[in-house]
Amino acid sequence: MIQIEHLSKKYRGGAYALQDINLTIQEGMVGLLGPNGAGKTTLMRILATLISPSSGSALVNGKPLGHAEQIRQMIGYLPQQFQVYPQLTGADYLDYVGVMKGIGDRRRRKEEIDRLLEEVNLKDKARKKVRTYSGGMKRRLGIAQALLGSPQVLIVDEPTAGLDPEERVRFRNLLTRFSLGRIVLLSTHIVADIESNCRQIAVLDKGKLLLAGEQPDLAAYGQGKVWELLVDDRAYAALDPMSIVSTQRTEEGLLCRIVADEPPAAAAAAGRFKAGLSPSLEEGYLALLQTGRKAGGDRHD
Repeated sequence: MIQIEHLSKKYRGGAYALQDINLTIQEGMVGLLGPNGAGKTTLMRILATLISPSSGSALVNGKPLGHAEQIRQMIGYLPQQFQVYPQLTGADYLDYVGVMKGIGDRRRRKEEIDRLLEEVNLKDKARKKVRTYSGGMKRRLGIAQALLGSPQVLIVDEPTAGLDPEERVRFRNLLTRFSLGRIVLLSTHIVADIESNCRQIAVLDKGKLLLAGEQPDLAAYGQGKVWELLVDDRAYAALDPMSIVSTQRTEEGLLCRIVADEPPAAAAAAGRFKAGLSPSLEEGYLALLQTGRKAGGDRHD
């Protein structure tokens, strides 16, 4: 369990990256959702003991952040910007990481590396130098190094960046298997990354926690705010692009699904809209961001 209480991070100049975060993270897959700049990376770096909070506290499996060495022994971490030695092969790099993680038995280390290379679909590239890897291959190598040593807590920041759709599915399934009996904290700005795998969700925006709950709690924020509109090109251009979830061109015009408190005036006047639609998780997320920003980012439970 990870327990976070009144955690804040303030930078020079007075700007807050995180402000008064209170969050309990239970065992299993946990999705940390928010737009770019929401504070997700800052929170993960604090939990990984790479930076210190300005105030507040956190316990990682009962260990306070001040016990950095003990926490680092129990976590695996994949940062958003993953750097690796280009002159090493993939297998040699993982062997180096395994030694750094204290896996002293060479045979055990090799067996675990071979298994992970298979799981991240890099076994046939294991003896190739990392400088020859594509961006997606380097990302998969980063996933393997984070999983090395079977950490109790896995922290992964935007892990599907650079992966194609098939790799995304493979990776999400890998994390789901790994999360049994462990904590996997997955940061993303893409709702689809958490929709099929994460029961627990926390939403950050502008450094504040907007929601801590489960998927139905997030979807519920879209209740009564999802509209289907049929508009012409001129009316479409007048719509708020941040509210549009999907658009489909038809013979009668553009069929749009939007998230808003009310349908746009032009569409409402023409009577070309449907109300009372069941919100998706993504639509609940967009509605929550809109609500949070109107309220100045206050927390919603």
